[in-house]
Amino acid sequence: MDENATVSLLTLELHLPGCKSLKQKRSLLQPMLVRLHREFNISAAETARMDQWDDAVVSCVVVSNDGRHNQQFLAQVVSYISNRFPEIEVLADRIESR
Repeated sequence: MDENATVSLLTLELHLPGCKSLKQKRSLLQPMLVRLHREFNISAAETARMDQWDDAVVSCVVVSNDGRHNQQFLAQVVSYISNRFPEIEVLADRIESR
């Protein structure tokens, strides 16, 4: 790996109030993941709690040569989700860089 490259990971713990099935959960998460990829050009996927109906863990990754930029960029992703997807509650977010 290029020594100037910084990989940053955003981990989101989400709550999906009123979600009653895995199918309904997918119907809420999938449009959000597609929009994140399209709007921010990042990789995003559900990475944990896949068998729970009303909770999810989503991870997003960005790579650049500036770790501080990555942190600010991923903070915008959290704001975007909170503003654009009111049916999805962000319980916690964590940004890590290497």
